[in-house]
Amino acid sequence: MQSRRGILLAGLSAACAPVVAQSTASAPPALVKLLIGAPPGGAGDTFLRRLADKLRGSYAPNVVVENKTGAAGQIALMAAREASPDGSTLLMTPSTFFSVYPHSYSKLPYTTKDFEPLSLLAYTNFGLAVGPQVPESVKTFKDFLAWSKGNPDKATYGSPAPGSVPHLIVAAASQHFGVPLRHVPYRGSVPGIQDLRGGQIAAMSSPIGALLPHIVPGGVRVLAVTGSGRSTLLPQVPTYQEQGLPIIGREWFGLFLPAGVRPELLARANTAVRQALQQPDLIDAATKLGLEVAGSSGAELQELIRQDSKEWEVWVKRLGFTAES
Repeated sequence: MQSRRGILLAGLSAACAPVVAQSTASAPPALVKLLIGAPPGGAGDTFLRRLADKLRGSYAPNVVVENKTGAAGQIALMAAREASPDGSTLLMTPSTFFSVYPHSYSKLPYTTKDFEPLSLLAYTNFGLAVGPQVPESVKTFKDFLAWSKGNPDKATYGSPAPGSVPHLIVAAASQHFGVPLRHVPYRGSVPGIQDLRGGQIAAMSSPIGALLPHIVPGGVRVLAVTGSGRSTLLPQVPTYQEQGLPIIGREWFGLFLPAGVRPELLARANTAVRQALQQPDLIDAATKLGLEVAGSSGAELQELIRQDSKEWEVWVKRLGFTAES
């Protein structure tokens, strides 16, 4: 016959079992990887490493950043798509992969259904800057268009890559206002800004953070920025919308998990990320990189994807741009 003490211990073990199972189910593995499709050293990579520091302990004991470069960033997406949905792999990616590429590529090896939106991380807006080749009398974007119309042989602008948001923004402006502007693609912002400062190109469309260190009187000056409102980094510069171009053109970084992740893991990860994004030192570091921190729910990020994809579908078709062209 089982003793009263044995019955009580058995009952206690049974009562505790679901609690232990639930706790295990909601916890990610000890090692968590944050994937990014960019090489080390850029704004996105630097910001992600700061975020990893904040998530270490609050989300998992060990959180590391892993750079998966190649195929214009798509290697990272493929790695995240194939990862186990156990919370051990998160992906940070710019919005271009979900808002622009589905309309500029005839075929992609991924869809939004392959990922579970976790949280918005930060916005990055773009600026159009002119350099010493453009006269000091050009003070607004409309001034630049007028100057370009009168100087068609000098009407050039650079961007970090063909098909990038900075490229498409100015291409849309060129078409909308009927002023031809010749695109000069670069591999990243740095070489383009160097040529801008040296007078090899008239203008450069680039992330605001990349332009900030080069803004000097008589040299590089920013005439327009993307976004639905003025950037806190350049509040004196009007948006494209304020100057007659009906486009927001912002880009953002978002965090995603592989599709199929359990709801309790998703909730835990979202809580940890949003708490990290509220830390003053992380916000300050992001600002220095030209990023404006903004967290969200997974549903809010999904809606943001829908809105931006709708906007870029219209403009990519209007421009007739394809990544294969």
